[in-house]
Amino acid sequence: MEPLKGNGPGAPNPDDPYTRRQRIAELAKQAPQLAFTSLAHHIDRQWLYQAYLDTRRDGAVGVDGQTAEDYEAHLWDNLESLLNRAKSGTYRASPVRRVHIPKGTGPETRPLGIPTYEDKILQRAVVMVLEAIYEQDFLDCSYGFRPGRSAHQALESLWQQTMAGGGGWIVEVDIRKFFDMLDHAHLRELLRRRVRDGVLLRLIGKWLKAGVLEGGCLTTPQAGTPQGGVISPLLANVYLHYVLDEWFEREVKPRLKGRAFLIRYADDFVMGFACEEDARRVLEVLPKRFGKSGLALHPEKTRLVPFRRPGSRSPQPGAPAEPPAGVFDLLGFRHYWGRSRRGYWVVKRKTAPSRFRRALKTIAHWCRLHRHDPIREQQATLGQKLRGHYAYYGITGNARALSALWHAVRRLWRYWLSRRTRGQPMPWHRFVALVQRYPLPSPVVVHSVYRPVANPR
Repeated sequence: MEPLKGNGPGAPNPDDPYTRRQRIAELAKQAPQLAFTSLAHHIDRQWLYQAYLDTRRDGAVGVDGQTAEDYEAHLWDNLESLLNRAKSGTYRASPVRRVHIPKGTGPETRPLGIPTYEDKILQRAVVMVLEAIYEQDFLDCSYGFRPGRSAHQALESLWQQTMAGGGGWIVEVDIRKFFDMLDHAHLRELLRRRVRDGVLLRLIGKWLKAGVLEGGCLTTPQAGTPQGGVISPLLANVYLHYVLDEWFEREVKPRLKGRAFLIRYADDFVMGFACEEDARRVLEVLPKRFGKSGLALHPEKTRLVPFRRPGSRSPQPGAPAEPPAGVFDLLGFRHYWGRSRRGYWVVKRKTAPSRFRRALKTIAHWCRLHRHDPIREQQATLGQKLRGHYAYYGITGNARALSALWHAVRRLWRYWLSRRTRGQPMPWHRFVALVQRYPLPSPVVVHSVYRPVANPR
């Protein structure tokens, strides 16, 4: 297919997917109560081709074993067939292949569902339509899996709001098995508030009912959406937008005595309150609110954390002592009060202990399996793992944790290199000479508030 031509130099093409998405977004913004009844006509060959371009080619394969290269061998025929089946209703969603990845450092794992490559393309096409609508509805407190938003922006917003209010009271919330417990009927009801196109709703229903293939056994869950699917993050955001975000903004905040805020990244979120009474009232009603939507909160991981700036209140005679400031975790970081270089109390962030242990455990496992690989190959892979860690955890104030990881990885590398033979452990002077020739990348604060974003060495 030849690229579509515009109406003139620099003029937008009315048939271009980007232009059509803009028109959908403008209409959704102008009419926030409008339910769209005709959307499927936007999905054509050009739309599917754009969805194909936006789909990762290096992802894991689904139950059919088809790779991106296999699909591209007859790309236009495959896209035409997919489009016809989706529009005619003869499309059948394939079961997702379930794999388990470690969750934390314990035995608990997180299930991931891997769709087929064709399903990924069609899901991406539907996401392109729905995203144009819901991006006009989603609130600023939501950061997860949205275009132009990131976890670091969520962390920055949390830092600014806790600093502006001198801390306060933090409600740390953990939704128990959110992606597994998401209620299908309630999700369809929420979707129909904005989308009533039969073709799109049928496709979403087919993906929800596609089933899960694990160990040769096919099951059809009655609730949940496979974590790892292309459309799952958007469905999760829609669900929590109505269940949590809108409820907190429109019903909870007007009834509070003091200032409050919500920071959510997918199903991970915290609430901040200036008044302890407000925090306790919301914490009490949260389980009931989520219970109405088929969700449950983890009783041990959902808690109220006193997080006032130390010394922010003068002790009154006879008054109970102010509880010491606690700590809480969000998005892999531990948040706590500490002294700045000038002696002021500031909110600091460091790598959460569970994430630090998990990173070391993963690297130790890799070193054990690959201890006989050539040194240059080990250096390249370990360097890649460290750079990936720095790219996320390299924020201002976390240099000590980055340095601790770097030293720990060097010790692990020496330990497993020593296990290549049955002789004595590798002497330190020999290992120092080795890392001088094959150095590991030094810790880098990538997301620094003092300079532009750096690239890890």
